[in-house]
Amino acid sequence: MKARSDRATLTAFLASAIIAGGNGVSIRFSNRELDPLWGAALRFSLAAVVLLAIMAVLRLKLPRGRALAGAVLFGTLNFGLVFAFIYFALVRLHGGFVQVLFSLVPLVTLLLAVAWGQERFTLTALAGIAPALAGITVLSWQAIDGPIPVVYLLAVLGAVLCSAQASVLVRAFPPVHPITMTAVGITVGAALLLAGSALRGDTWALPHLAATRWAVAYMVLGGSVGAFVLFMVVLQRWSASRTSYITVLIPVITVVLSVWLDDEPVGVGLLLGGPLILAGVYIGAIRPSRKPSPTAGPAQPSSRKPSAKV
Repeated sequence: MKARSDRATLTAFLASAIIAGGNGVSIRFSNRELDPLWGAALRFSLAAVVLLAIMAVLRLKLPRGRALAGAVLFGTLNFGLVFAFIYFALVRLHGGFVQVLFSLVPLVTLLLAVAWGQERFTLTALAGIAPALAGITVLSWQAIDGPIPVVYLLAVLGAVLCSAQASVLVRAFPPVHPITMTAVGITVGAALLLAGSALRGDTWALPHLAATRWAVAYMVLGGSVGAFVLFMVVLQRWSASRTSYITVLIPVITVVLSVWLDDEPVGVGLLLGGPLILAGVYIGAIRPSRKPSPTAGPAQPSSRKPSAKV
């Protein structure tokens, strides 16, 4: 039973990474027609409607008390702040390069989890981070095309910090069903992004270009509803640092799509950096652990009903 559960979690991990790999390129297409914050707000507003409808069909209840506070905090960090930074950065940077920088999340997550007393800094974790960072460095060398203003790099680093902190903090609150957690989080994020877009004076208009419409539709149904629900399933079964390795796998997919669809400059770096990144993901997230981590178990007993945190 445990082996079957582990395989299901690994499948969710890989599926979430593959689906999320198209987000960076889709955001680039969205930013060409829509103001960045408005594009993010539109995406998450539509995703929130879909998720709330799914909650209604499945008769999932909204969390209360500390569980609700945890979901709101997660939404503020992981959707409101992370994607405000990401959408801004993608005005100038290519999707593949942004995802490469965003791959620092596992290292930051591990350090924060250690600081919060949730995990221990182990040699296995270091062994996974080392080749992943080496691959990221190789990809970075071939991804940069000319000088980049520091403000865009700082925006990505801000997204890294917020994403890592969200993954660590959410485990300190009572369990919530993955669909409910994602629905509440995306709704909070959409509200914050709408407020930021209004303060910035963005033009609130629906997309007219076919490419923009397809990009938004993909991000709503796949990149938001699908990818983030799967991510929450993994996060609630694996440790925060192990789950965060998804951000190391995503750049390989994003770079390939960005080269194909967005003419991102790429060279031999992908052939050298890609295997290093995949090796880091395997060591840090996929390779079975020989002894259980004291904090890497599921956030709840496996016998809970579907209405509880998975």
